[in-house]
Amino acid sequence: MLIRFVDGLLAITQGMGYWGVFILMAIESSFIPFPSEVVVPPAAYLAAQGKMDIWLVIFASISGSLVGALFNYFIAYYLGRPLIYRLAGTKAARMLMIKPEQIQRAENYFAKYDRASTFFGRLVPVIRQLISLPAGFVKMPLHSFVLYTFLGSGIWTLVLAGLGYFFGANEEVWKLYYAEISYGIVALIVIGIGYYIWKKKRKQAQS
Repeated sequence: MLIRFVDGLLAITQGMGYWGVFILMAIESSFIPFPSEVVVPPAAYLAAQGKMDIWLVIFASISGSLVGALFNYFIAYYLGRPLIYRLAGTKAARMLMIKPEQIQRAENYFAKYDRASTFFGRLVPVIRQLISLPAGFVKMPLHSFVLYTFLGSGIWTLVLAGLGYFFGANEEVWKLYYAEISYGIVALIVIGIGYYIWKKKRKQAQS
C-alpha cells in the first residue's frame, strides 16, 4: 500500500512540474493548510532519479513559500487585526481549519521572539502558516520580513529536499524495508491521535 501511494504521489508531482511545486508551496505558506511534506520530498525524490532538477525544485519551493507568506503579510498589513480575527471566526475559516486561537498563538509567538519569529516560526508546524499575520499586524519592515522568511523557508525546504533526495537515491533500500516503514508510520499516527485525545480530555478536566 505504501509503495502504491508513493508511486501515485510521484506521478502527480512529475505531472505538475516545477510550477506545481511553486503553487502548492505558496498555498502551504498561506492561510490554507497544506502539508509541504507531500510536495518537496517527492519532487526531490524524482530529482535523485534524474527526472527533475534538484536546484529548480528547491528554488520553486522557496519562492512559493515566500509568495504565500507575503500574501498573508499584506492581508494582515492592510486589513488589520480586528478584521482578520472576525474573518477567522467565520464558517469559511472553520472549513479551512483556521481558528482565532491559532492566530492568537502565532501572535504570542511573535511577541516572544519579535522579528526572528518569522525565521524560527517557519520551522514550527501550524505556526509556520500563520506567523506572517502578526508580522503584518505590526507592519514589520518588508525587507526584514522577506529576509527572515527566506532563510526559514530555505532551511525547511533543504531538510525536506534532503530527505526526498536520499530516499530517491536509495529507492531499493527503502522499498526493501517498506513494511517496517509502514508500521512505523502507523505507530506514529496512533501515538499522535492518542496524544490529541489525552490533551483534549485534560483540557476539558481543567475547565
